[in-house]
Amino acid sequence: MTASGPFGRALCAMITPFTPAGTLDLDGAQSLADRLVSEGGCEGLVLNGTTGESPTTTDAEKSALVRAVSEAVGDRASVLAGVGSADTRHTVELAREAERAGADGLLVVTPYYSRPPQDAVEAHFWRVADAVGIPLMLYDIPGRTGTRIEVGTMLRLAGHPRITAVKDCAYDLLGSATVISRTDLAYYSGCEELNLPLYAVGGAGYVSTVANSAPRAMRAVLDAYDAGDTAGAARAHRRALPLITLTMASGLPGTVTTKGLLGALGLPAGPVREPLRPADRATVSGLLEAYELLVQRGQPDR
Repeated sequence: MTASGPFGRALCAMITPFTPAGTLDLDGAQSLADRLVSEGGCEGLVLNGTTGESPTTTDAEKSALVRAVSEAVGDRASVLAGVGSADTRHTVELAREAERAGADGLLVVTPYYSRPPQDAVEAHFWRVADAVGIPLMLYDIPGRTGTRIEVGTMLRLAGHPRITAVKDCAYDLLGSATVISRTDLAYYSGCEELNLPLYAVGGAGYVSTVANSAPRAMRAVLDAYDAGDTAGAARAHRRALPLITLTMASGLPGTVTTKGLLGALGLPAGPVREPLRPADRATVSGLLEAYELLVQRGQPDR
C-alpha cells in the first residue's frame, strides 16, 4: 500500500509508558513502538500528545522519549512530536528541541485556554513553522482548546511550505472537505469514528489512540478501502466500534482506558500521572471483552 500523506496513513497517538514508580519507561516505550510498527503496521507514531500525557511530562522527558523512539523505529516509521502549549515562545522552544532529538515532524495544537482570535492563531502557527526545518501537523481540536482553526485561517496557513498536515478533531466534515479540496494539506482523522468518512472524502489517514491496542484493526479499514472494497471497509469500521466506544467515549480519557487495556494485555503502559486516575476493574474488563471480540472476528492484534 502506498502512503497517501506525508507521514503515512496509519498513525498511532502513542501513550507514554511509565514505570510502576511513575518515572519515564524508555525501554517500555521502545518495545511498544517497535511492536506498533513491526507487528501493528503503524506507519507513524505521534509522541507527547494528550494521549502521551504531555500536560504532566517535563520538557526533558519529552525530548528523551523522542530520542528513544526514533532510535527504536529508525526509518521504518515517521516520528512526530507534540510540542503544543498555551505559550508561543515555549512552543517554539519545544519544537526546536524535538527537531534536535530526531523528530520527523511536529504536532502543534492551537494555543489553549486563552482563546486567541484567528489572526493570533495564524501568527502562532506561522511563528513555529518559521522556527524549524521539519514539517508541521496542525491539531484542530476546539473541544479541548476552546478555539477552532477556522476554514479561512487554515487556507492561509496552507501557504507555509512546512505546514503540511492537519490532525482533525473539529467534527466539521464540510469544513474539512472544503480545505482538502482547495489545498494540499493532508488531513488525518483524530476521531476514530470519523476515520473512514474523512478518508472517503480525501483524507490522508488517521492519528489513533485506539491503535495503541488494536493497530491492525484500525489499519484494516484503510487497507480495504484502498483495495476498492468499500463494503469491506465499512464492515471493518463497524467491527471496531465497540472498542472505539469504550476507549474513547466511556467518559474517561483515552489515555486512562488505553493504559488499562495495555496493562491487562501485558504490554508496556504503567500508571497514569495525576490528576488522572487509573481505570477501575470493571472498565478494564469491558475493554478486554471488546478487544477479544474484535480479535475473534478476524482482526488479531496480539
